Amino acid sequence: MFSVILFLHAISAASGFVLQPQHHQRLPAGRGTVPPTFDNSRHGLSPLIVLKQSDKSDIFNLADGKVDLCDVEGSFCTDDDDGGVVQAEQAGTAGFSYGDFAKQYPFANNIMIASAKTAAADLLAQVVIAQTPLDQVDWERNLLFCVFGALYLGLFQYAYQVNVFNRLFDVDKFTSQTWEEKLKDGPGLRALGAQTALDLTVLTFIYLPTFYIFKASVFSGSSDPLVWASSGVESYQTNFAKDEVDLIKVWAPADLVCFSVPLYLRLPVRHVVSFVWTAYLSFARGGH
Repeated sequence: MFSVILFLHAISAASGFVLQPQHHQRLPAGRGTVPPTFDNSRHGLSPLIVLKQSDKSDIFNLADGKVDLCDVEGSFCTDDDDGGVVQAEQAGTAGFSYGDFAKQYPFANNIMIASAKTAAADLLAQVVIAQTPLDQVDWERNLLFCVFGALYLGLFQYAYQVNVFNRLFDVDKFTSQTWEEKLKDGPGLRALGAQTALDLTVLTFIYLPTFYIFKASVFSGSSDPLVWASSGVESYQTNFAKDEVDLIKVWAPADLVCFSVPLYLRLPVRHVVSFVWTAYLSFARGGH
């Protein structure tokens, strides 16, 4: 008695399953051969079915009943009694895989996450923190955060934190170590401090002014970019002292963690912190 694993790719109440041969392998002490894969083109499914051989070599237990493989239309049974081993291979599965998409298109994936995250954080700030009724939500403000998230957090942040930092610093060597090894890696710790200092500089002199200019473009009532810039820079200067203290309190420790994890986790970890920060910024600075 032994177990063989076959993959069922076409399940239908009307038609049962459809076999698609790729190559034949002998059943032990039996007269039949069985194809190792099933055709999933009709259903796009890839469930796992475990068949156990019964006392009769050509009969396999399937669910609540039994299937005689030699009775299946178009079967590949022979009268060969030689022994052999039945193997199964999984055919490719159809359908969308987010994991594959994220690996194949990391840039587009980051823009999507950044856009949705900032819009959701603003909605949280309006509805939960400020307790604004849903029918009174400021959707212009929500659009501001969505576009800002796509352009700055999705596009610009990805470019400099992944591409630029990876060229300036030996990111892979440091982030692939254990935490104990990292604490003993002097050059790696100096690079970590340099990345944190550089990021805080970008946040201070690019991120905050850009946010206020975006805000002015939505709420200033003007279509003149010069007015947006003037109004945005004025707001940035007015709120600079408070914003800078809050920024350092949040992002200095957060950067030490973000720049210590493997590169593929850098932005996902940052998005978690950024969600909280964006909700705060929306509540404190997002209004008209």
